[in-house]
Amino acid sequence: MFEIIVNIITLMTIDLHNHSYYSDGVLSPSEVVCLAKESGCNVFALTDHDTTDGLIEAQQEANNQNIKLVHGVEISAMWSKMTIHIVGLNIDKDNPILRSGLKQHQDFRKTRAEKMARSLGGAGVVGAMEKTQALAKTDMITRTHFAQMLIQEGICKDMKSVFRRFLTGKKPGGVGGKWARFDEVIKWIHAAGGVAVLAHPLRYRMTNTKIQRMLSHLSNAGLDGVEVITAHSTDGEITLMSKWANEHELLHSCGSDYHGWNNQRIKIGCLKDFSNPDRALWRDW
Repeated sequence: MFEIIVNIITLMTIDLHNHSYYSDGVLSPSEVVCLAKESGCNVFALTDHDTTDGLIEAQQEANNQNIKLVHGVEISAMWSKMTIHIVGLNIDKDNPILRSGLKQHQDFRKTRAEKMARSLGGAGVVGAMEKTQALAKTDMITRTHFAQMLIQEGICKDMKSVFRRFLTGKKPGGVGGKWARFDEVIKWIHAAGGVAVLAHPLRYRMTNTKIQRMLSHLSNAGLDGVEVITAHSTDGEITLMSKWANEHELLHSCGSDYHGWNNQRIKIGCLKDFSNPDRALWRDW
């Protein structure tokens, strides 16, 4: 029986990290679900930044499309004075502890957007807030929206140059994060009945030693899993992350981190195969 389950997992197309315009994606929740269906996904998660507002619409469309929707959220968190992202999967979006925590982050995002716009204005970017709001379809304005605005205005050519010149540290538009600690965020997710997964662990600017220290701290705080496979993962990176996940007794997850911007070449469900399907996060779902 176990071998049959592993074979089924291997054959399924699963993507547990995606965004709609309720945070910093381009498409509506229903459009993202339709795209996941067209892409051949069997299981799909909507994980907008610090909000679950798109899940009702996404679930309605998932029912129409006959696709398994995992209710999720991607939450910013602080670890060692750095911002990391923890994905909550299979959450109860109505849980009061989770909702209260997300409200704190949403309030901070609004304050941060105002500070970023003022800072960019001081650097000569005229009408930064108005131009950025025009790209956002809700009142959730993120760094990605500011970055895309700078690209569309011709001030930067791509995302890499945006973050090299703006939006980080003491550069114009750089505003420090005041997110909850990683252990608090994990508690919010568990209170909502979900599992906590570290997002894209190799994307943070850390040495391998520091990444392993982060995994140790998070696993000791109750982290359940880590994204072993992302849209950009190489075979070597998958092997390395699988090894580290196993050493810290973390389950394996995967996600494309799809947003839908034209300059981000990521497709939903376009992920490499699992090398250890028996460690898959969703095996018991």
